[in-house]
Amino acid sequence: MLPPHLAHVFPDTAATNAAGHLTLGGCDALDLAEQYGTPVYVLDEATLRSRCRQFAGAFASRYPNSQAVYASKAYINPALARIFAEEGLGLDVVSGGELAVAMAGDVPLEQVYFHGNNKTPAELAEAVAAGIGRIVVDSFHELDLLEHICANAGKTQDILVRVSPGIDPHTHAYTTTGIIDSKFGFSIQTGDAERAVVQAVAAPHLNLLGLHFHLGSPIFELEPYQAATDLVLRFAAGLREQGLNLQEFSPGGGFAIAYTRDDRPPAPDAYAAAIVDTLTAACNELAMEPPSLVIEPGRSIIGPAGVALYRIGAIKEIPGIRTYVSVDGGMGDNIRPALYQASYEVLSANRPAAEPDATVTIAGKYCESGDVLASDILLPTPAAGDVIAIPAAGAYCPSMASNYNLNPRPPIVLVKDGASRLIRRRESYADMMLCDL
Repeated sequence: MLPPHLAHVFPDTAATNAAGHLTLGGCDALDLAEQYGTPVYVLDEATLRSRCRQFAGAFASRYPNSQAVYASKAYINPALARIFAEEGLGLDVVSGGELAVAMAGDVPLEQVYFHGNNKTPAELAEAVAAGIGRIVVDSFHELDLLEHICANAGKTQDILVRVSPGIDPHTHAYTTTGIIDSKFGFSIQTGDAERAVVQAVAAPHLNLLGLHFHLGSPIFELEPYQAATDLVLRFAAGLREQGLNLQEFSPGGGFAIAYTRDDRPPAPDAYAAAIVDTLTAACNELAMEPPSLVIEPGRSIIGPAGVALYRIGAIKEIPGIRTYVSVDGGMGDNIRPALYQASYEVLSANRPAAEPDATVTIAGKYCESGDVLASDILLPTPAAGDVIAIPAAGAYCPSMASNYNLNPRPPIVLVKDGASRLIRRRESYADMMLCDL
């Protein structure tokens, strides 16, 4: 058994075996580290599919006219895109590259939503030509640009307008997106949102289906969703005479996960109840036809499914101050602690059930003093060669990874029923020089 206070931050299948090692998807973590090298990111397919079903089911059971689309920015590749398509999820993409992965993964394009605050002309033209389902328009510049592109292509594009409701979700400043001081969306308070809706309704090659907002991530509270949903629906009701027929409504995503033993995020059912109850009540009060509902979980799907495995190298003890335990990865594969001051749990994959007896700081191998994955955490006395596991690592670690110091990005392995499958190989030195001239 895993330590009870850590079980909720690991994938559903995490356990220990007869050898006393951590297992993921029925695979010994030490065997995975040996086979694929370290660092390596392990994704548990059972957890991945379960989270898809939990979110899609929680909303559909309360509001049948709903659709879950996976937020690709959390991390996507063709193998994962196919899994999400198999589970009935669409995709939320934010770049031409993510759109290309959606197409490579055979995701139905009518279920793909294209977000972003500054989509390029080339990206928009590619999306229109491909027959993308929705483009979520984020600026007046984009409204003009997209109308021009569609007119030249002889097409009419379905769109949503992204509005900023001015609601603070009480998360990190870098991941707060729904307030007035944000690069994203049309502010309701300034009047930009109303002007954008009027312009979109009048555009001959754009078909405005509805409104989208996204408050930020990760959001541990339900009240911001309730407040923003009510506010945006009242805004929409006030624009009916200007031609807004609200057929689709999206409160985005941002649903939280547990990173540490103390985190207790709401369950998918709780998010669904808060949003659907508010949506239903507002539509009834405002005499609005209930729109289709689109949610965009990303982190909450893939985050809990992922575990990063590292191997310990150098150990530096500074008496009375700190003990640095250095591993063979760091900020190049997980920038979140340096960027957001994100906190993680750390478990010995060799001895997950052993009593922790050493306070250590997990440091990476990159040439930055800020390259620290976890500070002052408890572990069984570590030794060079040991493997450590950092859970809740599936989201935003691989997708934000870099080649800083020209270190190759790690492989990604999918595990299920005691078998493992490589879905992204480790980069080679040649890969990193492939574009150099």
